[in-house]
Amino acid sequence: MTFMPKTMTSKLMCSVIAATLALSAGSAVAQTCAEGKTITPGVLTVATGNPAYFPWVMDNDPASGAGFEAAVAYAVAGAMGFDADKVVWTSASFDQSIQPGTKDFDFNLQQFSITADREKVVDFSDPYYSAAMAVLVRQGTVDAGAMAEVASLKKLIWGADANTTAVPMLNDLIGPDKAPLLYNDNADVVEAMKANQIDAALFDLPTALYLSAVVLDDGALLGQFPADRGQNPDQFGLLMAEGNPIKDCVNAALADITANGLLADIEAEWLQQTTGVPVIK
Repeated sequence: MTFMPKTMTSKLMCSVIAATLALSAGSAVAQTCAEGKTITPGVLTVATGNPAYFPWVMDNDPASGAGFEAAVAYAVAGAMGFDADKVVWTSASFDQSIQPGTKDFDFNLQQFSITADREKVVDFSDPYYSAAMAVLVRQGTVDAGAMAEVASLKKLIWGADANTTAVPMLNDLIGPDKAPLLYNDNADVVEAMKANQIDAALFDLPTALYLSAVVLDDGALLGQFPADRGQNPDQFGLLMAEGNPIKDCVNAALADITANGLLADIEAEWLQQTTGVPVIK
């Protein structure tokens, strides 16, 4: 039976065991699929950021299997026929990973949005998560009368990371009255909010929850847009070097854990903190 990380909860462990039994016949096929295609024979090398944050990875320890993306990595590995002790973790920065060229990992997951421009230089798996987008503000913005309504959001001063999909998504979902202020990265966006340069910013819901609870002393989530809102919902994919022969095996594994419900169980286990954030009208 596939070995699983010790920190996995009992509820999720039951799901993993059931899925492992259901996949017992298919795992041999998946393993054959991956044979000779990983950068280290018999080992699956997975990358994420360092540090990696809640709720994607707990305590910056992906090898624990705790956190949404850590759990997804082990589920995909298991469906491909790799026991957890055959999964090796490495770190790579976000910006480094989306550049063309060879990689020192088989796949990388750290909330990479699948975009046409990125697919010109790297490969992505099928999506493993469609992100709801949340509006992060400070409590003063709420107290000033901002509401979870598009008409109210249009009037706010927005900030965004110029290097992400936040800008076109912001224009598509809200269409602010004033052009958003652009920053080098999300950390700068948060600092701008602390300095009262901007009123609001869009983040995927789990990241917004973390920022509001940990980074901002008076952070608040004004509302959320469901993942299926708009024509192009933000979808995360496992990133690989362009032309990586393991891609089909990874997609087959994702299809397996989607069909047997394991992926949904993992999402419920680690991203269920979405309750209580109102849907924007």
